[in-house]
Amino acid sequence: MDTQVSVLCDYAADYQGKLCVQGAFDTLFARQFPVVHPACALALRLCLVPEDAGEHKLGISIVDEDGVPLDKERMPIVGDLKVGLPEGTSFLTRNLIMNFQGLRFEKTGTYSVDVTLDGELLSRTPLRLVQVPAENAPETGAAQA
Repeated sequence: MDTQVSVLCDYAADYQGKLCVQGAFDTLFARQFPVVHPACALALRLCLVPEDAGEHKLGISIVDEDGVPLDKERMPIVGDLKVGLPEGTSFLTRNLIMNFQGLRFEKTGTYSVDVTLDGELLSRTPLRLVQVPAENAPETGAAQA
């Protein structure tokens, strides 16, 4: 199983097998901490091959630089992933979208969205949280919490 895309964004959708991503970002700026980011999505595009067939456990967790989950009670989020390819198919792609609401970040630093498959790290998407004075908050180019 290969991760073709793993990105945080404002919005994502699967449109007839096409992954539509809007507002991809890797940095959030905030005037003070703790801060709550109202809504975002993790957009994944996986490439599956016949060897991936079977039952799997897919996990998603947002962790700080020490590996501590953002929400210890709810993360990792784990779901069943059943993979099956039609006979004679050499590969298949699937889009997975996880929407997040009300993510609370206690401090600045580097976080990551870790995706695991059967307990093994499949992808790690970095996210940086930066504190800025109100007069220095960027107007474009990065998301604001």
